[in-house]
Amino acid sequence: MQKFFVILGTFLVFLTALLHVPTITYAQQEVPAYAKWGKLAVKEAQAKYPEAKILDYLHVGSEVHEESTIEKFKLWLKQSDKEFGLHVRIKYVTNTNKVVNIEFKETSS
Repeated sequence: MQKFFVILGTFLVFLTALLHVPTITYAQQEVPAYAKWGKLAVKEAQAKYPEAKILDYLHVGSEVHEESTIEKFKLWLKQSDKEFGLHVRIKYVTNTNKVVNIEFKETSS
């Protein structure tokens, strides 16, 4: 009889372990508002510097004006044996998201 209870207890422990499956919940990361403009900054930088590899990317900030917004990014590029920073400013009409202009400025830091 004692053997029966040991087996039953082992079975119950095993069954409890099977039924208690920990739930893993992953936090959903919200896509930042500037993500679309960051993709455009990278795309335009690749078009302007087709031989360069983009090593890093940083959203510097936004300037909101009356009817337009400027999204500012800094990219770090490597072309041949030269590495350099590239400031990208994308100006667009805030209400329509229509791009007004894109400016590039190289920097050594």
